[in-house]
Amino acid sequence: MVVGMEQRGVINIGLPELSEEQLIEIGELAQGIIIKHVFSELNRSDVKDIEVTTRINRDETLNLEIEVYLEVPVFVKVDVERLIDEALEKAYEAVERKLREIANEGKAQA
Repeated sequence: MVVGMEQRGVINIGLPELSEEQLIEIGELAQGIIIKHVFSELNRSDVKDIEVTTRINRDETLNLEIEVYLEVPVFVKVDVERLIDEALEKAYEAVERKLREIANEGKAQA
């Protein structure tokens, strides 16, 4: 038996015009933070499957959606929902810091 959990989070960032390179960097940053957090709590052998998907939508505001799927064997004693929530929180904090850094760079250049 396997325990699987999927969580989603959306944050409204509200920054104008980021380059394609910056958008990719933000997505990769979020993915990296989540994977790092999961494997700081679990051994690689404890994880049957992990998928992290990031989507960035640019309309009037910039929206970042992160989807995490984590599957572990039932004998692994971990609160999967808590682990994913913590990982998402860390990812959003890191993304927010990065976006503030980008915004401050933009203000300095203006």
